[in-house]
Amino acid sequence: MKLCLFGGSFDPVHNGHVTMAQEAILRCGLDELHFLPTAESPFKPDNAFLFRAEQRLALLRSATAGMAHIRISEDDLRLPPPSWSWRLVELYRRHYPDAELYWLLGTDQWSALHRWARPDYLAEQLHFIVCHRGEPAQPRAGYRSTMIPLALPESATELRRCLRQHLPLPEGWMPPATAALARHFCEELTR
Repeated sequence: MKLCLFGGSFDPVHNGHVTMAQEAILRCGLDELHFLPTAESPFKPDNAFLFRAEQRLALLRSATAGMAHIRISEDDLRLPPPSWSWRLVELYRRHYPDAELYWLLGTDQWSALHRWARPDYLAEQLHFIVCHRGEPAQPRAGYRSTMIPLALPESATELRRCLRQHLPLPEGWMPPATAALARHFCEELTR
């Protein structure tokens, strides 16, 4: 079984995340891809999420509804912070001992991989799928990787700004039902 993990804050999830997942499934022949929303990034210990964990999960479920091969996992949200990728890999190794494990990420995280905890362990356990915009991502010695070029304009930072300021969301950046749900959650936060 080819199983891919896709960790991130997904605050909020957008069509770029979903496109990355779908392209990884298609190009790498994945059997399943699990979105793993983080509890707290080790690189951002003062995470100030716009959306609470249960809201981020609801947004992920909305954005991926009916999509084959995609699952939403709460595993990282149940572990004590911070969110360490190696702990998730160990957990998945126990639950799926025969799976070929992949990790989906963008070039920003690919270039910061040396800062992740236990990068040598991750290199042993994972095949990395790197989605890049513009300049191609470069392979790294000792890491199995597949590079996927994608033109993705979406930005969770920009979506949060628009949502906080009650501005229109950029066209096509979120599925309509997911965008409506995100707006509803923002209204709840300001009540």
